[in-house]
Amino acid sequence: MSDQPILSVRDLKVAFGTKKVSNEVLHGISFDVYPGETVAIVGESGSGKSTTMHAVINLLPGTGKITDGSVQWEGRELVGIGRRDMETIRGREIGLVPQDPMSNLNPVWSIGFQVEEAIRANGLASGRKEVRERAVEVLQQAGLTDVEKRMKQYPHQFSGGMKQRALIGIGLAASPQLLIADEPTSALDVTVQRVVLDHLEKLTSELGTAVVFITHDLGLAAERAEKLIVMYKGNIVESGPSKEILQHPRHPYTKRLVAAAPSLASRRIGADATLPAAPTSAFDVAAIAEENAKSKVTIGEPLIEVDNLGKIYPIRKGNFGSEDFHAVSGATFTVNRGETLALVGESGSGKSTIAKMVLQLEKPSSGTIRIGGEDTAKMSSKSLFELRRTLQPVFQDPYGSLDPLYNIGNTIMEPLKIHNVGDQASRRARMYELLDQVSLPRDLATRYPNELSGGQRQRVAVARGLALKPDILVLDEAVSALDVLVQAQVLDLLAELQRELGLTYLFITHDLAVVRLIADRVCVMQQGKIVEQASTDEVFENPQEEYTKNLLAAIPGAGIELGVN
Repeated sequence: MSDQPILSVRDLKVAFGTKKVSNEVLHGISFDVYPGETVAIVGESGSGKSTTMHAVINLLPGTGKITDGSVQWEGRELVGIGRRDMETIRGREIGLVPQDPMSNLNPVWSIGFQVEEAIRANGLASGRKEVRERAVEVLQQAGLTDVEKRMKQYPHQFSGGMKQRALIGIGLAASPQLLIADEPTSALDVTVQRVVLDHLEKLTSELGTAVVFITHDLGLAAERAEKLIVMYKGNIVESGPSKEILQHPRHPYTKRLVAAAPSLASRRIGADATLPAAPTSAFDVAAIAEENAKSKVTIGEPLIEVDNLGKIYPIRKGNFGSEDFHAVSGATFTVNRGETLALVGESGSGKSTIAKMVLQLEKPSSGTIRIGGEDTAKMSSKSLFELRRTLQPVFQDPYGSLDPLYNIGNTIMEPLKIHNVGDQASRRARMYELLDQVSLPRDLATRYPNELSGGQRQRVAVARGLALKPDILVLDEAVSALDVLVQAQVLDLLAELQRELGLTYLFITHDLAVVRLIADRVCVMQQGKIVEQASTDEVFENPQEEYTKNLLAAIPGAGIELGVN
């Protein structure tokens, strides 16, 4: 490794707003990145992680601007550099994998076109044939299969994980010297995550590419980065070798982060476990685990019974033909009242398809779903409407599931309005009660989704799901996009609500460390089939299937002991 940093940031300050009303969000950040080095920046939502790296490449949103400090790239000052000069560096010398694959791909262009566009813009190939060949190569490197076919598809035809891989491909297309990866794997399941991260690691060593990970996953930081930078409220509070910091954190905030990280050592946050009162206090997974060991969860009668469930989608082929795609086949499981059942598996394993069928958003091709003993296929539209009061979803993507034109108050009150519950005053009172329940300040009621952080949006989605006081919540990747502290708070909240209200959860996730915290029982899915089904402890301590063993082995940082002493 060279003794000269390729990126040197000194006393960087960034503010948002006008000259009259300016809000400083970074208060003098300094760090170095050396050639071939992997650095992870960790911290909660709003701590300034993404803002720091976006300032480096002059991509600050809205009214954001650098007010002081220096950013040196290979000895060249980037603060105040002209737009054209910056554009030659961005993409070619410094690559970016943005955070949200949903909003960073253009929905009206095919994936192939967007990758080719990036290759042309960075001057990596000239002729049409050469550009196409490079695009195929880029997507294969990013871990996509059947690339020729995939290039003709549009973003909405890709799963979240596939979209994320396409963005990683675009970011790496120019073989940059530095790659900024902003939450590059938060939308990916653990096995795909491992493939992508292994690939990134291989490139780093082959090309000498330095990588800056912006992540909330401490396991990933410990396993993949040599150096760790911990940020809190726009300041760097601790930095140094990753494993050393995670095993012997010194700053109180780092200790809180480490204590909140779900890991394989975690145990179920029991429906009877005593949890820290305020979400601002340190959320210590180990302490909860000990409490839970003393208590037992009370489970009632079967509430959701799924029997031999199947879903087939016809996929169009050329010449007006179509072929059947089996998204789910022969799925059978039961969720009892007051229990949490987790469906886990890779992207495309059929988890969300089952959730949609349970929520009556998709009709099953075969098999039956009984809710409260009633066969949903035989229900009248009136009964189905009634059923929706007891069965509510919390979707994966709080960006997409909240209407940008509705303020938070109206978003939460919407289900009450649709089901004609109460008058305006009682709805408003219920809305404030729900904001309190999910630990959000009441003044957020007049704000809009784009003014909230990812964690706050996800809590709004939970509050909306609880508005009608349902018996069952179907949570589709409800915490996958959250940093560990917010994730811990939302999981804490869900466990507390389950205890208070006797809720039943069908929890869909690819994050097995979270499953350990929240679930009583686990169904492991692979290619549309349930391949293993047992209590959480059994699945984690004695997995039967090779596939389950691979899923567990792929969890980032699984073998690294985190310590808070």
